[in-house]
Amino acid sequence: MMTEPAWKKYLTDYNEGLGVVYERFVLNDYLDRLVDEHGVRTVLEAPLYGMAGVSGINSVRLAQRGCDVTLVDWEDERLNGVTRIWRELNLPARFVLHSDFAHLPFEDDTFDLAWEWAGLWYLPDAESLLRELVRVSRKLVFVAMPNNLQVGYLMRKYLIDRPFFDTVDERWVQMRRIKQVLRGAGVRFIDQGVLDVPPWPDTVMPAAEVLKRLGIRSKKLNAQFTGDGWSWSTMAYYLGQEPDLRDRVMKYAWLDRAPVPWQLKLIWAHHRYVLGTVASDG
Repeated sequence: MMTEPAWKKYLTDYNEGLGVVYERFVLNDYLDRLVDEHGVRTVLEAPLYGMAGVSGINSVRLAQRGCDVTLVDWEDERLNGVTRIWRELNLPARFVLHSDFAHLPFEDDTFDLAWEWAGLWYLPDAESLLRELVRVSRKLVFVAMPNNLQVGYLMRKYLIDRPFFDTVDERWVQMRRIKQVLRGAGVRFIDQGVLDVPPWPDTVMPAAEVLKRLGIRSKKLNAQFTGDGWSWSTMAYYLGQEPDLRDRVMKYAWLDRAPVPWQLKLIWAHHRYVLGTVASDG
């Protein structure tokens, strides 16, 4: 019997887990910096699918800041769900169903920012997508992928979720490869590093499920990570239902904010990223 993909669940169930909510808030802080420092006004996120949890809300913070947001997805059912979610948030965006990520349906130099988060390894031709992000951007290209050096990634790959890695192209977690393609397309790098460095490993699954797959059977531990008291929803924050959520979550951001070289955080950081300007940016 085939298992439904996780993204279907999260189109209606907004309980993403603490790790994903934390990831979103850290990412939002970085997106705020891009808007403030580079005057970003028009945004393309392609593909919109990459981060765990609720699909299609990575660019919500940019829309809240007044940016004109365009989101591209290859899955019709998911895009319809994302469109409904953005209506629920009462935020404008353009939603484009498009499967050929080697040829995006936009003119050259259309967007101030073209970006993707953790989606490259799902694509049949990620290299062409990277070149397309450069082509359609007139200012910035921002790319982030899971960090294959961190503890949780290795746990997931070798202990708790081996089949997943048969479904993705792991070459695209190599930042060196990503930078090589972007550099060849004319990108000049202005920032790189790590984001999403909380004090827990990134296994991309609920803590209770991790314990189960590791064979740890403890009612006390399981109770800590299940039930109504263990509900974490970025949507609840965006909808004004949990206005204190960011404060509760970001108390764990001390390592993200630590003023040490990012290379020292690599063993624990969940994502690596690179930011560059395109040639048309002068």
